Amino acid sequence: MTALLAGFFTALSLIAAIGAQNAFVLRQGLRREHVGPVVLTCALSDAVLIAAGVAGFGTLAALAPWITSAMLYAGAAFLIAYGALRFKAAFKGGEALRPASGASASLGRTLGTVLVLTWANPHVYLDTVVLLGALSAQYTPQHWIFGLGAMAGSFAFFTALGFGARLLAPLFANPRAWVWLEAIIGVTMWLIAAALIAGA
Repeated sequence: MTALLAGFFTALSLIAAIGAQNAFVLRQGLRREHVGPVVLTCALSDAVLIAAGVAGFGTLAALAPWITSAMLYAGAAFLIAYGALRFKAAFKGGEALRPASGASASLGRTLGTVLVLTWANPHVYLDTVVLLGALSAQYTPQHWIFGLGAMAGSFAFFTALGFGARLLAPLFANPRAWVWLEAIIGVTMWLIAAALIAGA
């Protein structure tokens, strides 16, 4: 259960950062266009990348145990830097996300866009394959439980973002809401980093 919850909340914290993919999912949710396929595409893409990270780091950790410690410190450093970026974004002020106007796009075009936003984004590999893969090794032999928790966190986030977008629209039309979100993400990142260093 510890590994499952750790994977779930770590994935939520990483995915919740404002980015092009999340903005696109939010836009689709606000417009109620192809929300289900978009959410499923994002969640399945994350699941594939998380599985690759968990499988890769599990194998490496068995062959070279020192890699786990090295990646743990590297992961903590990344989280500290990532948290600092979130605090910087909060300090600079939030940016409201508003759905673009215009005609409805086809399902094929919409999925093509979300696939590019997902797979062409270098940060998605840092978050899923590298960081979550490295963190999962800390929970060996329950590393796959951590991975399943991370996949569940991804699915829960994209589902809430896509289908709950219309409920959140009035809130996130206010830039201050994004300021608070960025600050909360920053605190979460630093707490995770502190826990990693303390457990090393």
